[in-house]
Amino acid sequence: MTKDTEKPNEAPAPTEEEVRQPAEDAGQPAAEAELAELKERHLRTLAELENLHRRHARELEEMRKYAMTGFARDLLEVADNLRRALESVPREALETEELLRNLVTGVEMTERQLLSVFEKYDIRRIEPEPGEAFSHELHHAMYEVETAEHRPGAVAEVMQVGYRMGDRLLRPARVGIAKLPVPAPQEAAGGTEEASPEARGRRIDTKA
Repeated sequence: MTKDTEKPNEAPAPTEEEVRQPAEDAGQPAAEAELAELKERHLRTLAELENLHRRHARELEEMRKYAMTGFARDLLEVADNLRRALESVPREALETEELLRNLVTGVEMTERQLLSVFEKYDIRRIEPEPGEAFSHELHHAMYEVETAEHRPGAVAEVMQVGYRMGDRLLRPARVGIAKLPVPAPQEAAGGTEEASPEARGRRIDTKA
């Protein structure tokens, strides 16, 4: 028997590449997860930037659209005065006085031009018809009108037209609201005779 005993069969030592491969395989899922997270964050950032851009554009549009709201309100008085001037002229005078007729024609042209500018900037009249339902958003009740022609609470008369600019109210229409007529004392009692002086609030001299 020799001094060197035979060594049992041993597996060959792994190469450097074989040692590195399992580590790479173990790190691959983590890298894919990190890449997916970065992609999601990138898409979310793009969506937030797009929303910010749209909101900024909408705010700029609102500012542009309503920047002259105060100026537009001041022009409403001009429109009112032009209309009052036209309505104050007697129609029969226009048939005999040429100078007055030319003046009225000029005022009408000015009014049409002003209303054309209003339309350009989406400024529109609010002029309810008698009998139209009262709107708290568009109308302002100034007084009550006793009438049986319209249902109670409806618009009975228009004192002053209103205006709106887009969806923003510049001035509500000032209106009179219909209410049921109050029956006379003899009607309430069912009688047909004329009311006495006392019923009409008068006093008679009993000493006469």
